[in-house]
Amino acid sequence: MMKDRMSPFGRKKTGKSFPVKVCTLDAELEFNLEWRATGRDLFDLVCRTIGLRETWYFGLQYEDSVGFIAWLKLDKKVQDQTVPQQPTTTFMFLAKFYPEDVAEELVQEVTQHLFFLQVKQAILSMDIYCPPEASVLLASYAVQAKYGDFDETTYKPGMLASEDLLPQRVIDQYQMTPEMWEDRIKIWYADHRGMSRDEAEMEYLKIAEDLDMYGVNYFPISNKKGTDLWLGVTALGLNMYEKENKLTPKTTFPWSEIRHVGFDDKKFIIKPVDKSAPNCVFFTSKVRMNKLILDLCMGNHDLFMRRRKPDSMEVQQMKTQAKEEKFRRQMERNKLAREKQLREAAEREKAAMEQRLLQYQEENRLANEALRRSEETADLLAEKSRVAEEEAMLLSRKATEAEQEITRIRLSAMKTEEEKVHLERKTREAEQLTARLVDESERRAAEAKRLKDELMRARLAEKTAKEKLLEFLSRNTYSSLSSLYPEPVSTAADSTPYSNGSVDPLLDMGVTSPTYDPIVDSDMERLSLEIEKERVDYWKKSKHLQDQLRDLRSEIEVLKVGEKQNEMDALHSEQVRLGENKYSTLRKVKSGSTKSRVAFFEEL
Repeated sequence: MMKDRMSPFGRKKTGKSFPVKVCTLDAELEFNLEWRATGRDLFDLVCRTIGLRETWYFGLQYEDSVGFIAWLKLDKKVQDQTVPQQPTTTFMFLAKFYPEDVAEELVQEVTQHLFFLQVKQAILSMDIYCPPEASVLLASYAVQAKYGDFDETTYKPGMLASEDLLPQRVIDQYQMTPEMWEDRIKIWYADHRGMSRDEAEMEYLKIAEDLDMYGVNYFPISNKKGTDLWLGVTALGLNMYEKENKLTPKTTFPWSEIRHVGFDDKKFIIKPVDKSAPNCVFFTSKVRMNKLILDLCMGNHDLFMRRRKPDSMEVQQMKTQAKEEKFRRQMERNKLAREKQLREAAEREKAAMEQRLLQYQEENRLANEALRRSEETADLLAEKSRVAEEEAMLLSRKATEAEQEITRIRLSAMKTEEEKVHLERKTREAEQLTARLVDESERRAAEAKRLKDELMRARLAEKTAKEKLLEFLSRNTYSSLSSLYPEPVSTAADSTPYSNGSVDPLLDMGVTSPTYDPIVDSDMERLSLEIEKERVDYWKKSKHLQDQLRDLRSEIEVLKVGEKQNEMDALHSEQVRLGENKYSTLRKVKSGSTKSRVAFFEEL
């Protein structure tokens, strides 16, 4: 016997259920729904699963059996709608409505992330036209969101070339290799250092919302004359486009000027607030398309009016929590930045100390080498001095023997004249020999004295070198030890209360602690100044960004392949030439009365 099981909504299953798969662009969720579950049940289940609270922007999209894109109605049962009968029913969880200002309206990070994924996919699939230079900039933010800060040591050439970062249309229009595109993306990627994932995704959305086709749902329509046109449903109102130009609307009807919208079969009617103005009427090819247009009009109008009222308690609570979370993360980033700076400074100091230690070791080695050479020189000089003394003694003995021989010859020199002459010759030779031996003896004695002097000087130099080495070693011992074992640096974070990870109970309960904490106050003041500086520098940054985009456009212009340009590129180039953008165009087409704009639409 089967046991009763609980459904995701807390009700017992009756035995009839069907599997559902919901795709959120970065995840796939699978549920088992009861047969009587409504669209609201499934939608709330998905929102709870992903932790989404800003639910009013999103919906569940599906493709019916005839291939028409539809949104799941929340007030009706899932099985009572035109959902195709398949083994597993598949829905796409997508943004149905867009904010007017992403920076002001999107509060939760999960909301920002879902919008980022959807807009990025629309740009890459070319559903949203994006100029080449803006595509490169957006790609750099997408890389920052995925990989974090650029690191030259871990970055490998070709790492970005394999990523899906640019629309294929942009790649085909230029004679540029993947490596060339990667180099240009990498330049901007390196500039985003220190930006977190949510900040990079928000910068991506802030640039993307300035694109002409961002946040526009297009529908093919025709006016009373039968002219084929495009209807664009946006967060600000309804735009009318020519069939060949989805970038520049020909006229627009803001929600503030629309009193009522409705349809009768294939005819759609817009009633202006100005009752003197005629109704704006256009035609579609299918009644189901009119139903979808009406659904989008009602949702966008409700959000348009909601933005112009004070925030609800739920939104105020989310914004407060988001600000607190942002402040907490900013404090953590500041703390991590300070710790990183201290760590880098300590590493630099350590490297310098190691360098000095190597230098001291080299000096010590050179001093020992000089001392060894001095000792060898002293030994050599001592040996030479000993040999010279022995030679001097030998020469002295020979001189004595020569003198004795001269005396003996003189004593026996009177024998004969011949003997006398012979004796005189011998005597002269002996005297010459004696003179040479005496000179040699004196020279050897002088050389022995010189060697003794050099020996004395060498021993004195050896003694001086030893004294200098001892003095050098004693002088560097303490500095080397202190370099290797520096005293710990105390930081402000170490003396902060609750630094061991505990939480101040007053702050945890939402009550401000009466204790004055100068460190926290200084951090608060510094964060406030940084936020204020960001606001002041916003326009400067925008101008700098526009200059960068203009420079990149000029740089790659020479590599453009003319025959690969399409109508969108030509229209965008004309806009750039005229100095127009999305907002200036909307201001221009909104000029004049509602009556004149209705008449203009009918004459298209």
